[in-house]
Amino acid sequence: MSDQAYEEWRRAFADAPLRSVPFTTMSGIPLEPVYGPSDGEFPGVYPYTRGPHASMYRSRLWTMRMFAGFGTATDTNTRFKDIIRSGGTGLSTAFDMPTLLGLDSDDAMSLGEVGRCGVAIDTLADMRDLFADIDLAHITTSMTINSPAAVMLALFVAQAEESGVARVSLGGTLQNDILKEYQAQKEFVFPPRQSMRLVRDTMAFTTASMPKWNSISVSGYHIREAGSTAAEELAFTLANGFAYVELARNAGLAVDAFAPRLSFFFNAHIDFFEEIAKYRAARRIWARWMRDVYGATEERSLQLRFHTQTAGVSLTAQQPEINIARTAIEALAGVLGGTQSLHTNSMDEALALPTEKAARIALRTQQVIAYETNVTHVADPLGGSYFVEELTNEMERQAEALFAEIMAFGEGSMLEGCISGIERNWFQGKIADSAYELERAFNRGERIVVGVNDFREGNDDDIETLRITNADEKKQRERLAAVRQNRNDDLVRERLAALAASARDPEVNLMEDLIAASVAYASVGEMMAAMGGVFGRHVEVPSI
Repeated sequence: MSDQAYEEWRRAFADAPLRSVPFTTMSGIPLEPVYGPSDGEFPGVYPYTRGPHASMYRSRLWTMRMFAGFGTATDTNTRFKDIIRSGGTGLSTAFDMPTLLGLDSDDAMSLGEVGRCGVAIDTLADMRDLFADIDLAHITTSMTINSPAAVMLALFVAQAEESGVARVSLGGTLQNDILKEYQAQKEFVFPPRQSMRLVRDTMAFTTASMPKWNSISVSGYHIREAGSTAAEELAFTLANGFAYVELARNAGLAVDAFAPRLSFFFNAHIDFFEEIAKYRAARRIWARWMRDVYGATEERSLQLRFHTQTAGVSLTAQQPEINIARTAIEALAGVLGGTQSLHTNSMDEALALPTEKAARIALRTQQVIAYETNVTHVADPLGGSYFVEELTNEMERQAEALFAEIMAFGEGSMLEGCISGIERNWFQGKIADSAYELERAFNRGERIVVGVNDFREGNDDDIETLRITNADEKKQRERLAAVRQNRNDDLVRERLAALAASARDPEVNLMEDLIAASVAYASVGEMMAAMGGVFGRHVEVPSI
């Protein structure tokens, strides 16, 4: 790094609009926007180790994007509005298990799961209820869904346009990261290559029609929740990201046309400094590979931007109030690591869906960090720490070693390497081994979890929880039956047949067919079945 980098940062910082707050300590000591030698690294300057933007949180705080979804769309709409009233600045939608698997609420496989772990969405009518009276032109929306991601995007676009918001104005993120489903979360439907065709179609569609929309949020979160180490989360997530870059390039998209709308989703686990180092290494690796391997030249193509969620797997059912402290520490790691948006888990999530009170405390945790601690005044405040810099370098070294193995599977292609690694159960085996070793450490008492394997006093305390009942499921099934009763079935059959016909041609982008079927009130399950008749269904072969 040279003095030129300092000059680049200084000019970028000078052009940035700053928040109107005193950038001092509580005692009035003035704080510089960044600390370090003039020949060091700076935020907003390649390779972005210290942050993607020159001014970081001095210009704009992270988006406080609270995750919500339960019961019916109307139930979740009420929670969304409470989040907005409480100061949330972005929405993130959790879908129930049937929706995540592309099943309708009246499917026999859905019995007992409707609305339990997220909101049930069957048709355009549900999507309309989900965002009723929410201005989608001015609040961004994230949707955590993968196998039916293209279907959910179609429903979202259809209801937005129905309410007068053009697709070009919609801002938000579709998770749409199917590779990690085969590696970790297991909510897959179609075989990998057919699923990647849908990812390609959404990338091409949003690149052409939705300039404010992030077509993929490459997710390490679920890889970590499944038991990976931090280094494996880092490596597998970025490898998947590079695979999607290759997928888009193979489809004829210019790297600088789509790369700025790729975002990432990382876990904030409990090992405070390791997590911060992971985020710093991720930015550096992404910038270098995008420039040197994939030929990106636009600054935004090189800048890794990410959402963070505190670790659900770190929460305990025992003494759940202690989860407030765990979440605060994990959230602070995300902020010190330079996240662009953040969700904080609620204290009761190891027991049930969050209550309104618990969700509000989780949001208030972010607000305390943002407005009371002054950590937002200085970019990368731990940069230059011998410990953090060495951890960052070690994270990068371990990630590059894993990249080499994946690339070998694909004979030089990260896309083929990721698919081959899934087919060989290599990713799944790595994650399972890491989860097993961590559990052994807990069982041996080498790692302490407060309230679980030590400090158990207070484990019998009761806590109020939110429960979804069979009445909620019955209500959703009745809602779907009413939609089926009132729609034009001939039109639905026509649109589904068109969708299936387009699916048979691998060169056709399916998004417009999916939107047309959505407008006709075809259900999620019906659209997935139409494609499934062409694509087939994936069955994982277990390792022996």
